[in-house]
Amino acid sequence: MDELILLRHGETEWSRDGRHTGRTDIPLTPKGEDQARALAPALKGMSFSLVLVSPAKRAIRTAELAGLTGFEIDADLWEWDYGGYEGITTPDIRKKHPGWYLWRDGVVPGDAEHPGETIERVAERADRVIARVTRAEGTVALVAHGHFLRVLTARWLDLPPQDGRLFKLDTGTISALGFEHEQHALTRWNAPVTPPTVNGAPSATGARSARTSPTT
Repeated sequence: MDELILLRHGETEWSRDGRHTGRTDIPLTPKGEDQARALAPALKGMSFSLVLVSPAKRAIRTAELAGLTGFEIDADLWEWDYGGYEGITTPDIRKKHPGWYLWRDGVVPGDAEHPGETIERVAERADRVIARVTRAEGTVALVAHGHFLRVLTARWLDLPPQDGRLFKLDTGTISALGFEHEQHALTRWNAPVTPPTVNGAPSATGARSARTSPTT
């Protein structure tokens, strides 16, 4: 593999509102669809030997609108399973657990369908993805989720998964991992893309996209 392109899916209602969105399968907002379409020009002319996409509909729709074709669904790309914190914002969690911090304190167990994951389990999935993509030729793309891609980036750089906290990642952005002198390196991070236009002017949702940035 020469380069690994990371795409975080576009905005959803929950990402917009700062609610932890792990396995809840919700769609993109209109703004999120604009963000996904805006990725297409940034990817134009790139040839991918492998494209892997999370099973979540928000990731699949992002891949489609970004113009990616022939992609494979990989369950290892699911977002962190937040267990009992699914759908809850950090401020609300801190009302019961003052000072709570995901990267340090983790999540509490949820129900049978969403039991929750330790960060070590998320890192195991990330390591499997890295092992898979490094066997491919040329350029590879992943379409997935904020916290998962941050853990994967930490693991690519031979850092502990908790160091994913250092890599803030917004919706609808493009990042890249690669090499320098055969060593794993971060080559591009959290790069925004130009919103789509209508008759030469930013679309209504695209204009909002340029002014706001989701928190999770």
